Amino acid sequence: RAPEDEEEVVEVGWQEKLFSQYEVDLYLSKSACQTPLDWQYHEEIQKLEKAGGRKNCRIFTYTDHDRFTNLEELCQKVTDLDHEVPSYLVERMANVRRRRQDRRPVEASSLKSKIITWEPSEEFIKNNHVINTPVQTMYIMGDLGPYGKLGHREYENVLCTIKVDGNGVITVKPDFSGTKGAYRIELDGEKREVWEYTIENASAQVQPEEEEREQRVFRDLYRRHRDYLSGLVGSDFEMPLPGTLRLFMNGEIVSAQGYEYDNLYVHFFLELPNQWSSSPFQQLSGVTQICATKTVGWDKVAYFCYPFTVEMFYTQKDEDSLPQWPVLYFEVLSLDFWQRYRVEGYGSLVLPSCPGVHVLTIPTWRPVDLGTVAEMRRFFIGGSPELEDLTYIRTPSTFKGKRLSRFGFRTETTGSVTFRLYCLQQSKAFLESSAQRQRMQSVLDRLGGFSQQSSVYNVLEAFQRARRRMQEARESLPQDLINTSASTV
Repeated sequence: RAPEDEEEVVEVGWQEKLFSQYEVDLYLSKSACQTPLDWQYHEEIQKLEKAGGRKNCRIFTYTDHDRFTNLEELCQKVTDLDHEVPSYLVERMANVRRRRQDRRPVEASSLKSKIITWEPSEEFIKNNHVINTPVQTMYIMGDLGPYGKLGHREYENVLCTIKVDGNGVITVKPDFSGTKGAYRIELDGEKREVWEYTIENASAQVQPEEEEREQRVFRDLYRRHRDYLSGLVGSDFEMPLPGTLRLFMNGEIVSAQGYEYDNLYVHFFLELPNQWSSSPFQQLSGVTQICATKTVGWDKVAYFCYPFTVEMFYTQKDEDSLPQWPVLYFEVLSLDFWQRYRVEGYGSLVLPSCPGVHVLTIPTWRPVDLGTVAEMRRFFIGGSPELEDLTYIRTPSTFKGKRLSRFGFRTETTGSVTFRLYCLQQSKAFLESSAQRQRMQSVLDRLGGFSQQSSVYNVLEAFQRARRRMQEARESLPQDLINTSASTV
């Protein structure tokens, strides 16, 4: 441990130069001065010698312009390899600190016309994929050599690094000591000396009036910047027509789990009911990549992470009717090494009526044949019973009757597929909803994310269906039974 008489307290300002004993001995000689900065240090050291020498002893600094700062940043390694070859990014990042004085300000007109570069060149990509914020650096050093042997470069140690970037962010490493205690530096040598030092913020506290004035300046600056960005973006946003709901969905097929065979892929398509439409260029179907499964717990899971985007429009024609939401049909298939494919499961998903993020896990099923021959055929040569029309998963699109019978259709439960859906809704009715609270809301208002109202209307519709079924059942009963029960009551 350093003796108590070696204790030293120094208050250092930003980019304040404190010379070390090594620099004093070096720059006193004119033969060592080569650059204008060396001659400036030579004059400053001569003035210090005439004034009685430097005040600091072991603590000194290297500023942004010193050679040590350049060498320190260029010699830093990214990895711990002995023969590390710096990449293009490392070489470019080593020059981040240098200020870019040769850049010309960009005029607002040219910036407005080139907000997005649609065809970037390779040079443009290389230059813009590097963080090039100018940074100023300062090192607070300590000469921890033996007493009476100051001025040797091998005993110099970095006590603190301070960086300020072009955005005004100050980085201090290590942080101010505070209540964490002193930092320790243990030297290699026979005596194994241990030095302790603390770092404190000695800046004067800002007065409340100055802090309020600074906050006011920042608010004005942010407001001007916000107005500037608003002027670049504009206010001409595309709005749907009155009585039209725009549904935009970013979907993701996350995973499939619990299936019999490996190498799964999912084929899906979206069915739009009446009064729904989409752009002619909108793709309403897709196929994921083939994904091998991995064992997670007791299940085999295939992680697809397959994204898709859908944009649809609902046009309201009847005020009293509730709309039918689009349905996503999908089937899970497997393909093995011998190019044998098998249907692993069918499923359907009604798109959520509420905007937001929805994570849904949909169970699937597949049709089966009785007997061992069908299973042997599925195992040895692939193939299995499959649906010609995927809408048969729910209600077939060609069905026009009142009752759909699936009697005799044999199926078995298979795995499940997980979807993640990000739904957005846009309608002029949402903007007018605050003014329409006094009267009965339209269908589009009920679709505007008010989940409670939507659930109430769903309950009322279900009640009406149950009431109609009860009336039909009552009409089908014999009249004498109805009369007997009525007289008994």
